[in-house]
Amino acid sequence: MSVGLALAGFLIGAAVSLVTSFVLVARLERVGERLGLSEALLGMVAALAADAPEITSAFTAIAHHQQRIGAGVVIGSNVFNLAALLGLGAIVAGRIGLHRKVVVLGGAVAMAIAAVCIVVVLGVLSALTGLALAVAVLALYLVVLSHEWLSGLLPPGLVRWLQSAVSEEEAELEAAIRPARGTWKDAMIAAASLVVVVVASAAMERSASVLGGRYAVPEIVIGGLVLAAVTSLPNAVAAVYLASRGRGAATLSTALNSNTLNVVGGLLLPGVMIGLGRPSGQALLMTAWYVGLTAVVLAFAYRDHGLRRSVGCLVIAAYVVCIGSVLVSGYGVPVSPAMIAAAAALIVIVGTGLASMRQRRSAPP
Repeated sequence: MSVGLALAGFLIGAAVSLVTSFVLVARLERVGERLGLSEALLGMVAALAADAPEITSAFTAIAHHQQRIGAGVVIGSNVFNLAALLGLGAIVAGRIGLHRKVVVLGGAVAMAIAAVCIVVVLGVLSALTGLALAVAVLALYLVVLSHEWLSGLLPPGLVRWLQSAVSEEEAELEAAIRPARGTWKDAMIAAASLVVVVVASAAMERSASVLGGRYAVPEIVIGGLVLAAVTSLPNAVAAVYLASRGRGAATLSTALNSNTLNVVGGLLLPGVMIGLGRPSGQALLMTAWYVGLTAVVLAFAYRDHGLRRSVGCLVIAAYVVCIGSVLVSGYGVPVSPAMIAAAAALIVIVGTGLASMRQRRSAPP
C-alpha cells in the first residue's frame, strides 16, 4: 500500500467511523428504549456503541499480531477518556457536580476492571481468567442497574444504598439520554451502521499501521496516542456537552463505562481468541497511567463531591506527561522510569495542593 493510499484510508476511515458512530449510538438508544431498558442500562448500550471504533481497531491490530498497537488503542483510549471526558469537561463546565454514592458505585466497578487489566497485562493472569473476572463484575453491575435486587442475599441496608445510588444516577441520565421509542427501522439502521463502523475502523487501523511502519513510528505511539485519541472523539464530544449542561453523573458514567467496555471488548476478548503475546513494558506503562489516573480522579471526585476546574487542569497536565512518557518509551530515549514516575507524582502533589488551597479560599468563613 502506498503512502498516499494509506493516508487517504486513514483519514476516510476515521471520518466515516466517527460520523457513523453517532448514528449507531442514536439508533441503539431508541432500540433500547423500545425494549424498556432503564436509563442506566441505556447508558451502557450507548457507551458500547460509541466504543465500537476503539474495540474494532484494537481487535484488528491484535488479529494481525500487533499486540502493542491493540493494547495501546484500548489502554491509551482509557487514559484519553479520563483527560478529555472528565478533565476537559470539568474545565469547560467549571465544575462537574457528583453524588458520592454515584462515585462509589461507578468507581468500584471501574477500579475492579482496571485491576483486572493490569494483572493481565503483567502476565499474572491469563486473558481467559481476566475475562471471566471482568464478566462477573459486569454481570453483578448490570444486575444492580436493572433493579433485580438480591434482597434475599444482601443486607437490607446495602440494598437501600444501592437503590439510592442508582436512582441518583438515573435522575440525570433520564434527562441526558432519554430517546424516542425505536422501530424496526432503527434496528436495521443500527445494524448497518455497526457494519460500517467495523469496516471503517479496521481500514483506519490498517492504514495507520502502514504509515507507522513506513515512517518508523513505534507501535505504542500509533496505538496509544494516535488511534486512541481519534477513536475516542465521539465519547469526548458527548461528555463535554453533558458536563456543560451540568450532567455530572452522566459525564462520569460515560467515561467509566467506556473504559470498562474498552478493556473487556478490546483487550480481554481478543486476547482470549487470538492471544496478547508476551508482556510488554510499554503496555505496562500505559496501563499504570490508566489505573493511577483513574484512582486519582475518583479520589478527587469523592472528596469534593465532583470535579473542579483546578482538578480538570491537573488531569490534563497528567495526560501531557503521559504522552511524553509514551514518546520516550516508544523512541527509546534514555530516561529512567523513576524520572517519569517522579514527574507524575510531582504533578499530582502540586495539583492537590493548589486544589486544596483554592477550596479553602472559596469556603465560607
